[in-house]
Order: sequence, then C-alpha cells, then structure tokens
Amino acid sequence: MGAYDVVFRQVFARMDPERAHHLAVSVIRAIPRLGLTGLVRRFTAPDPSLAVEAMGLRFESPFGMAAGFDKDAESIRGLWALGFGHVEIGTVTAIAQEGNPRPRLFRLLADRAVINRMGFNNRGAAHAAENVRREAARRPRPIIGANIGKSRVVAVEDAVADYRESARLLAPVADYLAVNVSSPNTPGLRGLQDEALLGPLLDAVLEEAGSTPVLVKIAPDLDDESIDAVARLAVGKGLSGIIATNTTIGRGGLATDPAIVEAAGAGGLSGAPLKERSLEVLRRVRAAVPADYCVIAVGGIDTAEDAAERLAAGATLVQGYTAFLYRGPGWARQVTRGLARIRATTAVR
Repeated sequence: MGAYDVVFRQVFARMDPERAHHLAVSVIRAIPRLGLTGLVRRFTAPDPSLAVEAMGLRFESPFGMAAGFDKDAESIRGLWALGFGHVEIGTVTAIAQEGNPRPRLFRLLADRAVINRMGFNNRGAAHAAENVRREAARRPRPIIGANIGKSRVVAVEDAVADYRESARLLAPVADYLAVNVSSPNTPGLRGLQDEALLGPLLDAVLEEAGSTPVLVKIAPDLDDESIDAVARLAVGKGLSGIIATNTTIGRGGLATDPAIVEAAGAGGLSGAPLKERSLEVLRRVRAAVPADYCVIAVGGIDTAEDAAERLAAGATLVQGYTAFLYRGPGWARQVTRGLARIRATTAVR
C-alpha cells in the first residue's frame, strides 16, 4: 500500500466525495500558481516515444484526462504538470447551470467505481472559453479538448441552437470539440444519439467549428446496431473521431452491497465495472470506421496494461478519470511510464 492509498483510506474515503473533489482541484490548481509546474514535470513528462499524431494534432502521449474532472477549464496546466498528455474540459453548456441537487456523487469502494448525477454543473461556455483561450496561449501545454452538452433549461427540440452556441464560443480556442449526447444525467439527452436527431445537431456544430476537429461521445448502453449507425453517421458527416464511452446506467456485476448501490440512486456508473463493456464498444466502433479514424477509448482504464489493451484494440488515444480518485496525483505518470515499458518490451520481442 502506497502513501496515497493511506491518505485516501484515512482522509478522502471518509469525506463527502464532491468536497474531496474540490479539495483535489484546489491542490492541482496550486501547482502552477506556486510556480511548481516545471519541477513537477521533471518527474511526470511522458517518454517522447509515446507521442501520437491524430486529427492533425500532436499529443505528447496517448493518455489524457477525460471530461468531467475540469468542468470550467480551471485545472488544465496543473493536470498537464501531473503528466496528462491532453485535457478534455467540461462538459460545458451554453447557459451556466448549477447541476442536480446534492448529494450527486457517490463512491463504490469495493468496485473502484463512482456513480454520479452531477447534471453538467458549470459556469457556462463563455466562461470556459476565456479560460481555454488563456491556457491555449501558453507554451508548452497539453492538447485541450472542449466537451459540450445541452443546457438543462433548453428543450430537446431546441438543442441544435444550444450546441451551436457552445461550439461558436469554444471552437476558436480549443484544439478539438467533443459533442456529448450520452450523459444519463440530463433529461432527454441520450435520445439525441438517435440518427434523425443527431445528424442536424452535428451539422450545426461542424458549421461553427470550421477547421477545429469535432468528435462525438457515445454511451456504452447502445446496442450494436445503434453503435454502427452512429459510427456511419460520424464518418459520413466528416467528424474527426468518436469517443467510446461515457458512463453507464447499468448496475450489473457489482461487488458493492446492493443496499449502498440502491441508496446512491440514479446516475452514470464509471470506473472498473465499465471496463469490459467499453472495450467491446471500442472494438465495435473500430471495426465500423476507417483504419486511420481517431477513436478515443475511455471507461474503466486504471493501469498501464488497461491503456495498452485499448491501444491494441484500435484506440488512437485513451482517457481516464475515475481511477484518478483512487490512484492519486501520480496516476498519469504510472500509466505513461508503464506504457513506455510495455512498448519497449514488445519492441525487443
């Protein structure tokens, strides 16, 4: 058991999950504020052999922070200091919103998992765009993606204009846009994955994005036919990639006491239990798109071996979030160092 494991079990695991998250964010934001970015990066910088070219962008490693951690683009430089090759901020909505009532974040310790029903709490696309603009001007820096979703007060039939506004604000400053139509925590949102609704929405985002790459993030709960349909649509519309996957509404195979799971209630499940399904969806998506098409794998990635498995299954890039809560600030370094070792070993063979 490492030092962080002790801290997690004795401190963070006994703290309200959302309060613990805000404490962690404060520490990460303090890294650049205290002038420690360069010092920390000496220990966390990925091996140059891990660099990836995708969507016309150069990622210094395939491993990045998934959307959900840095909702308002306030921790980008601190996360880069910790070793993440890219940071996907958000989910951001055109209209600032508080999200769902608390409590809305729950740990399933026995499963190394989390249930969340945050509901896209964020300060709005204009606020995030200004933060991204500032961070994008720094050198060196990570690749910055902006994940956009539907404002809760906007009806589903008005979603196109809502996404268009977020894209208009964020496309000029972000390196790529991710269209989130797969969170289970905004009423009606997942219905936008239907081909008839998704097509016009993607057209609007692409129009605003211009030369900025656009990807769509899909749910692990789609059936095979729907996965294939979204993949065909994404390729046909000229999107730059697909992110597979978001959180799941499923609760199967959990080790946590069912009473604890039931008490947590509705929301998206992330973490280790999502691993197998996310891998299945990744393989399905990869088989449905061109070989050079960007596919970002996310869901249940914990170790370097998990990341390597996704890359071997056809992922261009990989992202994580939930394991960060359990592994601590050294997690990105552990994953990238492990990936470099795995690749070196494979090359020798």
